[in-house]
Amino acid sequence: MQANSQDNFYISKAIQLAQKGLYTTQPNPRVGCVIVLNNKIVGEGYHQKAGGPHAEIFALKQAAKNAKGATAYVSLEPCSHQGKTPPCADALINAGIARVVCAMQDPNPLVAGKGLQKLQQAGIETLSGLMQVEAEKLNPGFVKRMQRSLPFVRVKLAMSVDGRTAMASGESKWITGEHARADVQKMRARSSVVLTGSGTVLADDPSMNVRISAEALGLDVEMEVHQPLRAIIDSQLKVSLDSKIFNQPGQILVFSTQQAEHVITLAEKDARLDLTAMLKYLADEHQANEVHVEAGSELCGALLAQQLVDEIVVYIAPHIMGDSAKGLFHLPELQSMQQRIDLEINDIRAVGNDWRLTAVPKYKK
Repeated sequence: MQANSQDNFYISKAIQLAQKGLYTTQPNPRVGCVIVLNNKIVGEGYHQKAGGPHAEIFALKQAAKNAKGATAYVSLEPCSHQGKTPPCADALINAGIARVVCAMQDPNPLVAGKGLQKLQQAGIETLSGLMQVEAEKLNPGFVKRMQRSLPFVRVKLAMSVDGRTAMASGESKWITGEHARADVQKMRARSSVVLTGSGTVLADDPSMNVRISAEALGLDVEMEVHQPLRAIIDSQLKVSLDSKIFNQPGQILVFSTQQAEHVITLAEKDARLDLTAMLKYLADEHQANEVHVEAGSELCGALLAQQLVDEIVVYIAPHIMGDSAKGLFHLPELQSMQQRIDLEINDIRAVGNDWRLTAVPKYKK
């Protein structure tokens, strides 16, 4: 089936609706749906939270009898299996939908294409792959977890113009201004896990929770702000249970190479905790899609050196901290220009008085 002149417009609308679930759908993907009859939107919806109705169900309810003979535009292939909710493909069939256009197939190789196949077998025309790149950007963690059993790892850093993250004493509050710090709260809120290291906990005693209102996130009034899982890498078990991070609501995990009660013990790799095993644990045991890292130069450097970082977000503050202050990444193995890790810069924008740079590491094979 070929796309028509209206398809891009309506699939774009479905993707915009999916973005409304940016902070609330974990561990499910963000999905939007628009139902169109005679070039008029008769129903729309988005997936709000795991266990609740999917986007197609909200849209079908709004469309009611107007769903018969209509086209459904969905940002992700309708599900064909029974989970916490019934299959959306069945709901579309039962409603009499005549045509389904989706931006991308389900990335899970075990189910990819089966929803579309079910629709086709019911006589419904289908089209997939329209604005796929834009749709994938909505769910980078879900896509990666389904395909590689690993979460999407985003490292957030704040630095001065001369590339420093803390004074030699460890003092780092505050490098950036309040607008940048509020922006970081949004990144935490969209994440499945906020990850840090023992050094950061010992130096800064952070809470690592989400401290932003539902209104500031643009959520509907009845929606609650999601508190991501918090995790600490504490190989030598140095962090005190009196630390702020342990005295906030929500679950917290401690990863270590040591055996102890209430600690997840992992093997060593290259004389430190196996970071790949840690990320795989988060994906497998906690269905973590996006891991947000706020840590010191050693953990950030180790993740980058092992090619485990998918995205780097750096806030650049307009001041100079001097050459005795600490840098972004501890990467002693980089000794020559040839060993540099290249970055592809995707976005640069002002956030208050600071600048936010978003980049993707371009790893050498």
